[in-house]
Parts: sequence; C-alpha cells; structure tokens
Amino acid sequence: MRLGILGGSFDPVHLGHLVMAEACREQLKLDEVWFVPAGHPPHKTDRELAPAKSRTEMIEFAVAGIPEFQISNIELKKETTSYTVETLEQIAAEDPDRKLFLLIGADSLQDFPNWKQPERIAELATIVAVNRGRQDPPGMEEIEQKLGLDVVDRIRVITMPGIELSSTDIRHRIRSGHSIRFLVPKAVEAYLNEHQVYNPG
Repeated sequence: MRLGILGGSFDPVHLGHLVMAEACREQLKLDEVWFVPAGHPPHKTDRELAPAKSRTEMIEFAVAGIPEFQISNIELKKETTSYTVETLEQIAAEDPDRKLFLLIGADSLQDFPNWKQPERIAELATIVAVNRGRQDPPGMEEIEQKLGLDVVDRIRVITMPGIELSSTDIRHRIRSGHSIRFLVPKAVEAYLNEHQVYNPG
C-alpha cells in the first residue's frame, strides 16, 4: 500500500490542503492520503489551536465522499508534543508493508534539517516536497551539506496548482467579517458559520 501522510494543524482545513493531497495522490499513485491533525505541534507554541474536535470535524466534512482521503487521530491521542518521526514510526510499526510518503510544502523543506531526527524520517518515508505553481523548486545543496546525499536521495519534488491560501489568512478573514467562500469547502464554511470557531467572544 502506498500511503501519503499529510500532517498539520488544519486550523482550519482549506482547499489548498485538498489540492495538495490530490496532486500527490495522482502523481505518486497513492492508494490513500491520511490527514493527520496535530495535537501539540512543536512549531506552533505561540498561539492556542482551535479545539481538536472542531479541527477534526472540519476535515471530516472536507473529505466526505472521497474514499482515498482518510483522517488519522494518531497525534491527537498524545498528551505530549507531536513529532513527525514518532508518528511515522508508529504508522510503520502498525503495518510494515506500507510504503510511506511524507507530504510537506516545499517552503518547509529548508527547515527540515532542524526537525527531530530528520535522517530517521528519511529512512521511514519518501519526503515529498510540494511546490506551488511556478515557484522555483527548492534547492537541495544546503540539505545535502547538513544531512548528506542519502537524505537528499529520499526527497521528491512535485508541483501542484499555484493556490495561495493559508489558514492564518482564513482565520483573519473570519475575525474581520470577510467572506471565505471558495477558500474552504462549502461544508467547512457552513460548519464555521454555525459553530463560530474563530469568532471572538
């Protein structure tokens, strides 16, 4: 089984996440893509995330009817910081026959050498750096200098349509009273309107 792992806070999930997952599914011939919402991500300690229940339910609405897209709550079950290497080790241990692909934005690749145990991550999964549209592909020289050629050989760069969306901007638009129509799936927009996840007060 060829399994893509797409982690993130998904605060909230938006169409850019779905386009990225679909581009990877198609180009890498993945059987499934798992959306893995973070419980306690190490890089987002400066603000409080929306409740895990809300973030998970929004993903459920976003991927409903797409059998290749699944949700894993593996990181939400942890009470400590969620590290990618530990998530991959657990998924690999559950079924050693899975071939894992870690899906990340190409802009995150330069920081990859600073992740916890990046060499081990590269052993566990092919690292897929997803480039948006016409952006320049990420350079590998610095990664090779820091981590070696073996890690670079485990990195693939693919391109998705150039959709410039961010969860930060969507939260800002909601709090400012601006439309998020066509930025998130319609069911997610309805959920946000009903539950007022990001509205102050």
